[in-house]
Amino acid sequence: MRKLATIRKIDQLIPIEGADLVQLAKIDGWQTVVKKSEFNVGDYCVYFEIDSHLPIRPEFEILRRNSLKKMGDREGFRIKTVKLRGTLSQGLALPIDLFFNDFIDSEYDEGQELCEFFWIVGNDLSDLLDVQKYEVPIPAQLAGQVRGNFPGFIQKTDQERCQNIARDIFIDNKGARYEVTMKLDGTSFTAYRKDDRTGVCGRNWELDVNEENAGNSLIRMYVDSGLQQALHELGLNIAVQGELMGPGIQKNREGFVSHKLFVFDIYNIDQNAYIGPKERRGILKDLYDLGLNENMVAHVPVIAYEAELFDTLGIDDVDGLLHLADGSSINHPIREGLVFKRLDGGFSFKAISNKFLLKEED
Repeated sequence: MRKLATIRKIDQLIPIEGADLVQLAKIDGWQTVVKKSEFNVGDYCVYFEIDSHLPIRPEFEILRRNSLKKMGDREGFRIKTVKLRGTLSQGLALPIDLFFNDFIDSEYDEGQELCEFFWIVGNDLSDLLDVQKYEVPIPAQLAGQVRGNFPGFIQKTDQERCQNIARDIFIDNKGARYEVTMKLDGTSFTAYRKDDRTGVCGRNWELDVNEENAGNSLIRMYVDSGLQQALHELGLNIAVQGELMGPGIQKNREGFVSHKLFVFDIYNIDQNAYIGPKERRGILKDLYDLGLNENMVAHVPVIAYEAELFDTLGIDDVDGLLHLADGSSINHPIREGLVFKRLDGGFSFKAISNKFLLKEED
């Protein structure tokens, strides 16, 4: 589960030219504009990541003018990447003492001193402060009859952002070799076979494959592309995961005239693990041989099949990853970003283009 509101530390404070009331704070791999005199270097804060949807409460009223956004029936404030005083600002940093009373008599205060919780970087406050991930409304062609929750025997597709795991990338995985692929702006698609059961899922739900759902874009791709039949004939307990793109999905930035699925992962259900890139491409070829339509289902575009961050790409920090994330997409001049997957399938992360976040997000 993504930590949207966490205790973090102010690493650096940088003046903004021409700004008398605000300055730039560096927090791990992120940067956000904060009030002058509100923090010193080394101070702890509550940091709310981009994509957070904050509830209506006094501490967040500073966001009302530009960030008020409903999510379903819930009113709140959506945190996005913005430019303030000409400077990129991502997320929101507020002093811990604004939320002190939330901790009193809460589950976080049980069995430990209250102050102890404040000084552990990374502690998650999302549930306590009712912070949720902002989800865009589901288009009509993706709605349908739900069979059940997303299957528990399959891992959901969601890599961590590079800003949150710099140590994991540059220290714990120093020298690792990665497949680097383009991150595409569509909707999540998962199709699976497990023993005598097959199915298709969106981000959070498994859908019924029936007449009532015949117009659903996920179901149509699953059936019309031949993926349902090919998975059954292949006989492996796997989940094929990808990005469904085309008319009516995320503004169809690539301008596709029909729906297309781009496969980026294959999950081995029996081993509870993602398979490596080479084996993934081999299984995809086997599915083609069993009738999967290559015009409807393709592998996600590969930027590098085997790259080491420093030796191959010359990257040794988060800023380098974010710079590399900028670039063109399949048919669009601005891509969403890049995904890095260690060749054994055991570690991955994403770098989202700041150009995409500033100009393309709704």
